[in-house]
Amino acid sequence: MTLQKLFLCFSLCVCQFISAQNDSITKLKEVVVSDNNFKKFSTSQSVLKLNDSIINKNEALLTDLLNFNSVIYFKEYGRGMLSTVSFRGTTASQTAVIWNGININSQMNGSTDFNTISASDYNSINVKAGGGSVIYGSGAIGGTVHLNNDLSFNNQFDNSLKLYYGSFNTIGVNYKMNVSNEKWSTQIGFSKNSSTNDYLYLNKYNWRGEQRRNRNGQYDVMGLNADFGYKINKNNILKLYSQTSNTDRNTSLVSESETKSKYINGFSRNLIEYNGDFDKLTTNFKTAYIFENYQYFADIDRDYYSYGKTESLITKLDLGCQLLKSIQINGVLDYNRTKGYGTSFGNHIRELGSFAFLAKQQVNTKWQNEFGIRKEFNDVYKSPVLFSLGSSYAFNKFYNLKLNLSRNFRIPTYNDLYWEEGGNPDLKPESSYQAEIGNVFSYKKITFSQTVYYIKIKDLLRWIPGKNGIWAPQNTEKVNACGAETILSWKNNYGKNYFSANATYAYTISKNEETNKQLFFVPFNKVTGAVAYAHSKISINYQFLYNGFVYTRSDNDPKEIIDDYMVSNIGIDYDLKFLSSFKLGFQILNVFNKEYQSLEDRPMPGRNYNMYLILKF
Repeated sequence: MTLQKLFLCFSLCVCQFISAQNDSITKLKEVVVSDNNFKKFSTSQSVLKLNDSIINKNEALLTDLLNFNSVIYFKEYGRGMLSTVSFRGTTASQTAVIWNGININSQMNGSTDFNTISASDYNSINVKAGGGSVIYGSGAIGGTVHLNNDLSFNNQFDNSLKLYYGSFNTIGVNYKMNVSNEKWSTQIGFSKNSSTNDYLYLNKYNWRGEQRRNRNGQYDVMGLNADFGYKINKNNILKLYSQTSNTDRNTSLVSESETKSKYINGFSRNLIEYNGDFDKLTTNFKTAYIFENYQYFADIDRDYYSYGKTESLITKLDLGCQLLKSIQINGVLDYNRTKGYGTSFGNHIRELGSFAFLAKQQVNTKWQNEFGIRKEFNDVYKSPVLFSLGSSYAFNKFYNLKLNLSRNFRIPTYNDLYWEEGGNPDLKPESSYQAEIGNVFSYKKITFSQTVYYIKIKDLLRWIPGKNGIWAPQNTEKVNACGAETILSWKNNYGKNYFSANATYAYTISKNEETNKQLFFVPFNKVTGAVAYAHSKISINYQFLYNGFVYTRSDNDPKEIIDDYMVSNIGIDYDLKFLSSFKLGFQILNVFNKEYQSLEDRPMPGRNYNMYLILKF
């Protein structure tokens, strides 16, 4: 890949807020958002919005959607296998995933596997860059990913069914039903994605001269969600969110002589929420029960397995007050009780409580200020005082300046504290300071934003070999990360011809302060882009992803790297205009048949195909 080719592709694709690209008419609906604080306290940070139009143009799992449409870097253990992230040069457990306002990162390892989540299960998905621990707690250092099931209260009865079939016997189905009136709102959804996943490795051969194949890579991801809302009156709303998922997948073999293994994991999430709006006073109360578990079979031909389970009870009370016409304040009380038990970390109960104070000042129509402070209390470790301070000023319609300063943290997980052998109950939370400056330019149909940031992390948790060769976590490292994120978007129509283009670029330096070496699996460069054209019943789109090389060792050995790669997809669909919509689509993935991988010895598939049907009625 030459630089000239890269810049040519980048110049073709121009994103700030990604939205529906082909809709000529947008109908306004009364929508009750699932996370009020995200809406209120995000004006000083960069937010990327992904809606149905974008979600439907990507493969089913959340990894594919975010990999091709955001600045987040993904490390995958093969197609459909374990998928972890690096956001602004941080580790996988330093990006928080937020489900309807609740942090759902695993209590066992502190991170989220993005290949266990179906993107189609949500109305919208938002990516907020930068610190968010004041509102969302542990792990919100590099940024947050928000999965939203927003409820609408209007007279509607909508059904959406998506069926797709692709290479490697990949089969998927997603069904959603929305029923509502002015008092009730109901959403029901079901998703399933499975594949034998036996693709050939490009230019990889075994000792017999036969082309290698991805063996033992089968997976099956299934999810069910149900959301209900009831308007008691215009000031009081009750909501219930429920979601269950199960992922059953084998583990792709690195060598053909390996023992076949598999990993089964699942979760159940239930959330009850009450919203009260009383003139200058608002109340939001949430109670959630979250269960997660895994089973690991080191040999799929044997019945023996190791396991881990956690049960979390979360309660959150948010009281808001409009002090003056220009000043809004919120006090938030949070309590979390987690019981964890498993073959590797025993049986432990952890209780955490916190208090947060949030304030927003609307100086005038151009200038907004935000402030937040949070303190967590527990008997396991000492937590720092967290804060966030932000400001947004629109000089005119063309230019908006954003500033944000925050302190964030990540608490030790069950694995860190209690793993047998090696767990360390004396660990401290990771702590970070972050500063960023954002510049947003808007001109007619074009939006351009650029954000520069600096993150200083101390007490980074790292598993290192100790006595008798036993690995154990220690607070060993300090990390300095800095970089720039550029986001561009453009869309326009000429008569009945609709055009849109979007792109993102991230430049990231993330170094160990002591060694001055780049963290492994953090690329210096990542670029994404897409262009789309629609006319009448037909729509065509093209997207690409470029990841720069990454080091795979902490000493930055130039011989131990993953090479840079660029992958492109192209798709076309045709709407038969039957019922509300009846679309037939076809996609070519990795259209140029590029050999690539994001983790050593874990090749991704070459050119492959996907066809789908989307029916709305």
